[in-house]
Amino acid sequence: MSSLPTSRVAAVQAAPVFLDLSASVDKACSLIAEAAGNGAKLVAFPEVFLPGYPYWNWLLNPVQGSAWFEKLWHASPELKGREVAQLCKAAREHDCTVVIGMNERDPRRVGTLFNTNVIIGNDGTLLGRHRKLVPTWAEKLTWAGGDGSSLRCYDTPVGRLGTLACGENTNTLARFALLSEGENVHVANYIALPVAPADYDMAAAIKTRATAHSFEGKLFTIVACSAVSEEIIDAMAEVYPEARELMSRKSSAWSGVIDPAGNVVGDPLIDDEGIVYADIDLNKCVAPKQMHDIIGGYNRFDIFKLEVDRSPRDPASIIDTPPLAGKGED
Repeated sequence: MSSLPTSRVAAVQAAPVFLDLSASVDKACSLIAEAAGNGAKLVAFPEVFLPGYPYWNWLLNPVQGSAWFEKLWHASPELKGREVAQLCKAAREHDCTVVIGMNERDPRRVGTLFNTNVIIGNDGTLLGRHRKLVPTWAEKLTWAGGDGSSLRCYDTPVGRLGTLACGENTNTLARFALLSEGENVHVANYIALPVAPADYDMAAAIKTRATAHSFEGKLFTIVACSAVSEEIIDAMAEVYPEARELMSRKSSAWSGVIDPAGNVVGDPLIDDEGIVYADIDLNKCVAPKQMHDIIGGYNRFDIFKLEVDRSPRDPASIIDTPPLAGKGED
């Protein structure tokens, strides 16, 4: 009788060293080592952990925030840069799969940033990236939207893994696209958002979204959310004094693991920095499918049809000829 893997997973709830890429990568590598030392085979990091979230978009007007955008762009990594290579080395040395969010700098389009989740295999291989499809609300001031080419799952020792960033975990069709690929481990990473509207409980909202995906898809969801450090609060309060009170609001971050029945596995974290550990058994994904298998017997594909375009979207489609050889006539 075949069996599915059982693994220990880790969800990191931490703040980066704000807008300091090198120091944030060092912190990430240290957390990978710590989590792996405690038996984790998957380590999930928050959204745009490298090198931080553009909180100024919610506090300043676009003109005031423009200088901060420039700082962020200069501090952000490229996918094939040395910082990602350093993370790949850490994943290989500690034999664990890593999912980490970063502000991805496009190597050709100067000034363009993407909100990207990087997926690294336990052998140090860069498995892929997912670019957030639609930046949420004020985030449109910072990030370009991704495309369907990164809406895919990856085979890892802990299971078939997919990932979405923050608000796109509310996107039913994006989630269904991953489920249709056989996803059974989902990494949902977030940022703490204490500047949300006063009646919005960010921690509760994160947990609700994770529970919905796990229960609907009969899979495990690992949630990794950032924390808000005093360093980040100080930086924002320097340019917007009211930020100190706004960004100190509690119940703004939630990290944890949800099982296929929608139950929390282990002890989640709210607001504080730390690492959440949980043991997940993918065999628990099997029996619930007998009741609700929305990618199988509990759907009507003769009625419903989802078409996903995974072709990459470049700025231009160029039809070209080879360059002329030689120098030509004088």
